Amino acid sequence: MNWSFRRKDKDKPQWPVNEKGDPIAPAFLMHVGGKPMEMDMTLGLLEAYGIPHVAQYPNNGLFGKLILGSPPSGMEIFVPETMLEDAQNLLSADIITDDEELALEESED
Repeated sequence: MNWSFRRKDKDKPQWPVNEKGDPIAPAFLMHVGGKPMEMDMTLGLLEAYGIPHVAQYPNNGLFGKLILGSPPSGMEIFVPETMLEDAQNLLSADIITDDEELALEESED
């Protein structure tokens, strides 16, 4: 059995490149408010669906994150231009619970 440590970054999707091998330009996806759980859930959802992202903390937010644990000014998320529409659709999707899905199926019958 092999034991080793992995860097968390290795699990993240790699930023895509174009035909020339240059990185795809980043596109602004959204600004997430200063709630840590909301930020973590948004980034986690993008990671779960294989969408690479870059998070920036405006107005010295990184310092606030270091001192307070969360940036007071929130964070801005950027994704590759080619995946912008997929990321927007993913984050704007309505979440349907199992009970709601069952009710929808029964109403269709």
